[in-house]
Amino acid sequence: MADVIDYKIYGGDLQLVEVELDPREGVQAEVGTMTYMEEGIEMQTGMGGGGLFSGFKRMLTGESFFITTFVNGGRGKARVGFAATSPGQIIPLDLGALGGEFLCQKDAFLCAASGTEISVAFTKRLGAGFFGGEGFILQKLRGDGMAFVQAGGAIVEKDLERGEELRVDTGCLVAFSPSVDYSIQFIGGFRNALFGGEGLFLAKLKGPGKVHVQSLPFSRLAERIGGTYFKQIAAAEQGSSGAASAAGLIGGLLGRGEDG
Repeated sequence: MADVIDYKIYGGDLQLVEVELDPREGVQAEVGTMTYMEEGIEMQTGMGGGGLFSGFKRMLTGESFFITTFVNGGRGKARVGFAATSPGQIIPLDLGALGGEFLCQKDAFLCAASGTEISVAFTKRLGAGFFGGEGFILQKLRGDGMAFVQAGGAIVEKDLERGEELRVDTGCLVAFSPSVDYSIQFIGGFRNALFGGEGLFLAKLKGPGKVHVQSLPFSRLAERIGGTYFKQIAAAEQGSSGAASAAGLIGGLLGRGEDG
């Protein structure tokens, strides 16, 4: 049984979730996401249950080897805040109401009530393993309490009916119900592959179940920021080179004038 926690989400595009804990209640979170904690909160860093093997499994997803647990050791209510690591929103998941289990991208987990099991889930299809990109290794959240995942940009929640299909860029898929069938589909067509501007593969989701999609995954944001940065450097270097050439030309003309 997971601890029953109260929470409040602050902000619009750069969100923070504040969790209120009664005495002896706790919340576990990714290392480095805590923003503040009130008096009475005690911090305990470990491998989150499951021992050494559990820590190594988390490393497979690109997350920290350790999980930090924040427990209210005081006599009254106390609050602790956790911030998303990139611009976007925080999605609250009531695991009890969602059937006790939910899957999310490997870097989406933010925090969850103590008693929630955080493990690794691999995609069932071989094709998804080779071509799924960010969707190959997933995190499985299991329990009956609240969990919170983070996503970039705007969030769209789809409720797929049985047999209903949705195709999503593999990086834009945030979280989905385990009842959703997940596979990878190749984008056909020579021109699509070369000039489409999108990835060669899409995640194909088939209902029933819930799906959360993000408009701007962190990998895409980093790529765009990096591209803009290098363009600015190139422009600055080109400008410096042009300025140096102009200065050299002016200097040459002045030198000739003095010689004449």
